[in-house]
Amino acid sequence: MRRRDVLTGVGSLGIVGGAGVLAVRGLPSFDGIDGSEDSDGGEATTADPMTIETVDAPGSQAGEVRVPATDRATFIDFFGTWCPPCIEQMPALAAVNERLGDDVLFISVTNEAIGSSVTEEELVDWWTKHDGNWLLGLDPTAELTAQYLSGGYPSAVAIDSSGRVQWSDAGVKTADELVAGIELALEAER
Repeated sequence: MRRRDVLTGVGSLGIVGGAGVLAVRGLPSFDGIDGSEDSDGGEATTADPMTIETVDAPGSQAGEVRVPATDRATFIDFFGTWCPPCIEQMPALAAVNERLGDDVLFISVTNEAIGSSVTEEELVDWWTKHDGNWLLGLDPTAELTAQYLSGGYPSAVAIDSSGRVQWSDAGVKTADELVAGIELALEAER
């Protein structure tokens, strides 16, 4: 293969990948705001609740759930089965879920194309293999992901019951870091 063909292929991958990021995240903001509060330190951002399909898997039942919940704080973990850091994040998520119990709607969500890039059976096998034991949701249109993803994968967000994002961050976190973020949403409840 000629060098020019390789460079053209790599450039095409960059364009397709960039278009995918824009489709999910929208245009970037350069005003220094991280999405959790306005530049004056004002109210946290809010968004309309969405209905998310849930999967029959350990700790989860097939059905639907409203995200964010209106009766308690919500914690969303965005992950992908293709993501090694997401696997690394699973033990901390399990520990946090165990610590917080029913105080918060605790859900992990993937926007993978179920039936195309991964089957539901493969998703459940991945979930089981990595000791997932809480609510597992699907975001096939990536609408929820576009609304709350705070960077790369894994990504986490804590939302109070009025729908205000109180904390969000990307990357592998310790259980204590995740609990601290969720506690911000719980404190907003009080």
